[in-house]
Amino acid sequence: MHRQCELLGLNRSSFYYRKRSRESARNLLMIEIPDKQYTQHPSWGVRRMTAWLRRKGEQVNPKRVRRLLRLMGLEAVYQKPRLRRKHTEHKIYPYLLRNLDITGSNQVWCSDITYSVDEPWLCT
Repeated sequence: MHRQCELLGLNRSSFYYRKRSRESARNLLMIEIPDKQYTQHPSWGVRRMTAWLRRKGEQVNPKRVRRLLRLMGLEAVYQKPRLRRKHTEHKIYPYLLRNLDITGSNQVWCSDITYSVDEPWLCT
């Protein structure tokens, strides 16, 4: 085989390379079922879709459902956390040490006022 590939000017790795087979008929059938269900319940994620398919009698695991949903480009629709948005009622305190040059010890002090004495259940 080495000599034949050499005569053709073809790399042996290219000769032996096989493309991955397309989706099986079972997977194509499995793609249709969650697709229809997703249009009715777009908030369902992989876990709920897997449980629903198992109740219908299909033998699937979450990895397969996740791969098929990703293949179709489907993603659960739910409200994402908005962590970057600031609350309008929260007071923003200025950073008082921003333009201060700290040149020696005991120049800047800090304390922790997280716990209050009025709440004894917080103190240990």
